[in-house]
Amino acid sequence: MKRSRRTRALIALAAVALSLYVALTVPVHLGLDLRGGTQFVLETRPTTAADRESDATERTIEVLRGRVDALGVAEPTITRSGDDRIVVELPGVQDPRKAADVLGRTAQLTFHQVLGTASDAGATPGQRQLVLADESGQSLRLGAASLTGDAVDKAAARFDQQGGAGWHVTVDFKGAGKDRWARLTGEAACHQAGSPSRRVAIVLDDKIISSPQVDPSVACGSGIGGGSTRINGTFDDGEARELALLINGGALPVPVETIEQRTVGPTLGAEAIRASAWAAAVGTALTSLFIIAVYRLMGVLATVALACYGLVSYAALAALGATLTLPGLAGFVLAIGMAVDANVLVFERAREEYAARSRPSPRASLTAGFRGAFSAIADSNVTTLIAAGLLFFLASGPVRGFGVTLGIGVLASMLSALVITRVLAEYAVDRRGVRCRPRITGIAHTGAVRDRITRADPHLMRHPRRWLAVSAAALVLAGSGIAVRGLDFGVEFTGGRLVEYDTAAPVDADRTRSALADAGFARAVVQTSGENRLTVRTHHLSKAETASLTETVTALTGGADLVRDETIGPSLGKELRQGALIALAVALVAQLGYLAARFRWLLGTSAVAALVHDVVILVGVFAWLGKPVDGVFLAALLTVIGYSVNDSVVLFDRIRELGRRDRAAPFGRIADRALVQTLPRTVNTGMGAAFILTALAVLGGDSLTDFALALLVGLAVGTYSSMFTATPLAVELRSRA
Repeated sequence: MKRSRRTRALIALAAVALSLYVALTVPVHLGLDLRGGTQFVLETRPTTAADRESDATERTIEVLRGRVDALGVAEPTITRSGDDRIVVELPGVQDPRKAADVLGRTAQLTFHQVLGTASDAGATPGQRQLVLADESGQSLRLGAASLTGDAVDKAAARFDQQGGAGWHVTVDFKGAGKDRWARLTGEAACHQAGSPSRRVAIVLDDKIISSPQVDPSVACGSGIGGGSTRINGTFDDGEARELALLINGGALPVPVETIEQRTVGPTLGAEAIRASAWAAAVGTALTSLFIIAVYRLMGVLATVALACYGLVSYAALAALGATLTLPGLAGFVLAIGMAVDANVLVFERAREEYAARSRPSPRASLTAGFRGAFSAIADSNVTTLIAAGLLFFLASGPVRGFGVTLGIGVLASMLSALVITRVLAEYAVDRRGVRCRPRITGIAHTGAVRDRITRADPHLMRHPRRWLAVSAAALVLAGSGIAVRGLDFGVEFTGGRLVEYDTAAPVDADRTRSALADAGFARAVVQTSGENRLTVRTHHLSKAETASLTETVTALTGGADLVRDETIGPSLGKELRQGALIALAVALVAQLGYLAARFRWLLGTSAVAALVHDVVILVGVFAWLGKPVDGVFLAALLTVIGYSVNDSVVLFDRIRELGRRDRAAPFGRIADRALVQTLPRTVNTGMGAAFILTALAVLGGDSLTDFALALLVGLAVGTYSSMFTATPLAVELRSRA
C-alpha cells in the first residue's frame, strides 16, 4: 500500500514539475481566430492525366511557399490537407484580396513575337497564333511562345527617377534563356520601326502586360544581349512588386481554386482571448467555491488539483504543438467543469462508504471511494474521448482544434482526479488533526441532498411511461420548430460569404436589412450581437459587391471596421454538411457499440435513444431561436452527446452494480435505487458545469455566446434524459423482454 502511494506521489510530482517547465519554456501556437490573420484553403485542379498521376499538389506547395516568403509574412504556415488541398495561414494579413491574387494566380509567364494586328491579312499557313489585346486594347496576333518563366533567373521591382518611366520590373534570364531572348529580339528587329511585328509581347496568364518595340539601335539578327529586359507599364509600387513576386515564385504546375477563405481582425482575436480568460477565471472561481462549500477539505484539495489540471492541459497543448483556436479555448474552459465530475464521483462514493461502515474512518472510506468510482470515471471519460476523436478526424479548422483540446482536457482531468487529488487527499486524511475531526473532510457525512432524498424515498420509476410521455412531448415541440422555422445553416454548410463589422454606432437589424436590400443584397441574412457588432451572411460576392456592401454598412452606421471575413465555396459547403451528418451518425453508432460492450444491449439502446432525444431537442431549440447551425454548433452537439452518455454511464454503472448484489430484485426497483444514489453526484456535477458554462455565455464574448448556449441547453437536457428518458425506457424494454 505504501509503495503504491509513493508511486502515485512521484507520478503527480513529475507531471506537475514537467508541465511547469514546458509551460514556462514552450509557447502555445495560437490559431488565426485568436491572433488575427487570413487563412486560405486551396484546391488543385489538374488538367491533364500527367498532372493527376504526378504529385502536382506537392509541387504547388513549393511554389506557394516561395510566393508567401516573398510577401514577407511572419510565421506563415502551408500544409497539405488530403490529396488535393492546401491550407495557407498568413498571420497579420488583413487584406485577403491581395493575398488571394498572389496565391491563386497561375503566373504562367511567356514571351512571344508579335506577328501583326488582328486586322492584318492572315499569317503563314500552319503557323500557331494567339490573339490577345495589348495594353491599349489593340488585338495582336502572337506567335508561339519563344520563352517561358522557366528561363527567368530573377525579377525585381524598380523605380526610374531619372528617365520618368516610374515603376517597372527588371527581368534577368539564365542559361539558354539569354540566347533565346537575343534570338527573339533579333527576329523582331528585322521589321521596320513602328511596325507591330517589331514588338515583343510579354504575357502573364494569357494577358499581355507589356509589348514594347525593339529599339531601332538593335540590329536585325543580333538582338538584345546581356540576358535581361524590363517590363514597363502603368504600375504603382504594389503592382510592380506583386508582378516581380509572381515571376520569381514561378508558375503553378496546375491551376488552383480558393474554396475557403477566413479573415479575422487582431482586435477580435484579442477580445476573444480576454473574454475567455475572464470566463475561465470567474467560472473556475465559482465552481471552486461551490465544491469547497459542499466537500469542505476535500473540496479545497480538489480545487488545488484543478489548478494542476489547468497547468497539465496547457503544457500538453504546448508540447504537442497543437494550435489553440477559439472553440479550443472554449473546450479548455469546458473541460474544467468536466474535471470536477471525477472528483465529485469519488467524494460521493466515499460518503456512501463512510455511512455504510460500522466503524467508519475517512481514510478507508476515501480508498473505497476511489476504487468504487474508477469504473464510472473510466467509462464516462472514454465516451467523451470518442466524441473528441470524432471531432478531430471528421471535422476541420477551429472545430478540429476543439476536439484536440477536449481530448487533452479529458486525459488531464483523469490524471488530476485519480492521481493528484488522491495523493493530496490521502496525505490530508492521515494528519492527526483531520483524524480527530473527520467531518472537516467533507466525506464523513451523507450530505444534505442525499439525506432529503433518502427521507422522501421516492419511487421515480413506478410509472416509467409518464416520463416517456414528457420526453415525447418535448420531442414533438422541438421537431415542430425544425419543421416550421427550418434550420439556419451557417455559411460553412451552405457556401457563401460572411462578413462581420464593428460599427461606430448602435446597429438596428431591420434598418440594416432594408438598406442592404435597396443596395442589391435582398437575400442577405443580417444578425446583430451587442450594440455595435453586425454580421451579414450572403451569397458569393465579387470585389465590387464587397465594396458596395461595406459602403452601405459604413454609411448606415457612421463607420464600420471589418473584423471577420469568411468565404466558403459551394462544393466545400456541401462536403462539410455531409461530413457533419456523417460525424453525427458515427458518434451515435460508436456510443452504442461502446455501451453495448460495457453494459448490455438493453441499456446501450436506451442510452443511445436518449442521445437522439438530446440531439433533436437541441437542434429544435436553435431552430426556434433562429440561431445558426454551423461548425461550432456541431462541436457543441458532439460535446453534448459525450456529456449525456457520461451521465447515463454513471447511472447504468450503478444499476449494474446493484443488480449484481440483488439479483432477485425487480429491475424497476433497482433503477429507482440507482437514481436516488447517483442523484447527489448528478446535481453537484451539473452545478459545477453550469457555473463554467454560464460564465462562458455571459463573459465569453459574442463569438462564444451561441456555443455556450448550446452547451447549457445540452447540459439541462442531457441531465434530464439520462434519468428520465434512458432509465424509464430501459425499464419498459426490460418489462417487455
